[in-house]
Amino acid sequence: MNNSQLLKGTLEGCVLIVIADGEVYGYELVQKLNQLGFTNLIGGTVYPLLQKLEKNGDLKSQRKPSSEGPSRKYYSLTDQGKEKKKKFIVQWHSLEQIVNQIIAGK
Repeated sequence: MNNSQLLKGTLEGCVLIVIADGEVYGYELVQKLNQLGFTNLIGGTVYPLLQKLEKNGDLKSQRKPSSEGPSRKYYSLTDQGKEKKKKFIVQWHSLEQIVNQIIAGK
């Protein structure tokens, strides 16, 4: 099964959850998501999503200097992003329950 369609539907919520733990820059976010199990995830998938979430008002960013080169753009949740994260979690649990019931019934 191709996981890309499932990934598209859940990655946004997972990104909000990870960023809720504290501000993070793009490459660091990719690494965290890789460590959490999104092993095939690349920056080319994450960076456009960060831009979309910022444009929609779910994230805010701030450039900070880096000791290892150019400044980095750090992302954090806005109040709107915090609400979106909460809604995602509720929707995920609901969907999980439905799918589990369907699987158990087969």
